[in-house]
Amino acid sequence: MTYRVAIAGFQHETNTFAPTRATLDLFIKGEGWPPLTEGRDIVEVFSPMNIPIGGFMNAAKPKGWELHPIVWAAAAPSSYVSTEAFEYIAGKILNGIAALKGRIDAVYLDLHGAMVTEAHEDGEGELLRRVRALVGPDMPIGVSLDLHANVTPEMLQYSDVMIGYRTYPHLDMAVTGARVLRHMEKLLTGERKKQAKALRQIPFLIPLTAQCTFIEPCKSLYDTLGDMEHGAVSSLSFSPGFHPADIHHCGPSVIAYGDTQAAADKAADDFARQIIEREAEFKLNLLSPHAAIDQARKLIQAGARKSIVLADVQDNPGTGATSDTTGLLAALVAEHVPDATLGLLYDPEVAKIAHQAGEGSEIEVSVGGKLLDVEGARPYRNRFRVAKLGSGKFLCTGPFYKGTRMDLGLMARLQVNGVDLVIASARVQAADKDQYRHLGIEPGERQIVGVKSTVHFRGDFTDIAHDILNVESPGAFIERAETLPYKKLRKGMKLAPKGRAF
Repeated sequence: MTYRVAIAGFQHETNTFAPTRATLDLFIKGEGWPPLTEGRDIVEVFSPMNIPIGGFMNAAKPKGWELHPIVWAAAAPSSYVSTEAFEYIAGKILNGIAALKGRIDAVYLDLHGAMVTEAHEDGEGELLRRVRALVGPDMPIGVSLDLHANVTPEMLQYSDVMIGYRTYPHLDMAVTGARVLRHMEKLLTGERKKQAKALRQIPFLIPLTAQCTFIEPCKSLYDTLGDMEHGAVSSLSFSPGFHPADIHHCGPSVIAYGDTQAAADKAADDFARQIIEREAEFKLNLLSPHAAIDQARKLIQAGARKSIVLADVQDNPGTGATSDTTGLLAALVAEHVPDATLGLLYDPEVAKIAHQAGEGSEIEVSVGGKLLDVEGARPYRNRFRVAKLGSGKFLCTGPFYKGTRMDLGLMARLQVNGVDLVIASARVQAADKDQYRHLGIEPGERQIVGVKSTVHFRGDFTDIAHDILNVESPGAFIERAETLPYKKLRKGMKLAPKGRAF
């Protein structure tokens, strides 16, 4: 049977402690993701990509479903989403659904789950509330969520199925969209009745570096999720949360769906218990820039045949950071590291100067440090050689950004004291080797590779890494949650695994 489904996407991961807000123009531009896209263009743009809505559309095609794409929009993580941006994009979604009244059987939304707006602490919950009010209590609403969602009771209340990613790096985004479709299909055909729901919130915050599914404890925890989906339990998701969000419902959660309330409750309770039993394993391992470089040198001297990857985890624009702090850069230059590269540093002003000067020229400039005024993040001045220039337009082939046509504006490769610095004119996480190859750098041929990323880089860089070291250099994303000035967390929430309570 052919089902008719309205589909849309609205993505933002909000770091309420970050210095910049997500304005409407940033959603229109896309900031490394595709720009705001409407109507049938969504099919052409997203079908080849590792994006939930792409996976949903690809899974629907062989079934002959009639899809009605409305709008898809995303901006790079930052502080609050402006009221103008939220109302504009939410309005497009709601107006699109209203225009389809009587001609659709269900709604699918590609959401993040950690959006905070200037007016709404729970952006997704507010959007879902409005959609539910529009379509009524009986129409199925399916939602895909990011692994870092801060899930709220309202999000659960106003949707019929919410399914989160199971990988970090997020290699299964498209797969998750397809999983949502399969669950919605069972509801539409009547194979499963309307599902009972259960939400369990975990009482401690988890650092992002400890959420990686390539390492324990998340590796084995996620391995068990699928095994628990059987019989009366139709779906189980674990969201470790996004801790730099000063909201009441910040933190990890488990979502379960079942044929009966007892089945959903038991599955949620059982998995929540597994997480809590492994609380001490969610460890935070960070090194100062100089300590990380010293460790990298020792590994190289001991015969490492692959690169040592230094992750500048706190200046990751994928967490709302500015991607322009200079602590790791300054340390690499000061330590006279002879064969290193670092990217992506956001500085459109310097990129423009480099393009005006031309390849082979030397420029004396202050790079970075223009968006965050803290020690170790300020502009770094030196004389650089302009080694290569790029348009910033290229196709990503790594597993995280796979199929994404990047447009990072003017890019430049600047050399100083053995370090190749990759400058971009857009704030985008370094998570794909093609971001370096665009400027003639093959990351796997470098002894030290610096990435402004927290975990996503592992999807494309693990194969070239002898070891990966997490660097604690200044940035707008603070990995140690216990140092953040929270005001709205739930009482009793621990700020770290085995840490003090709020």
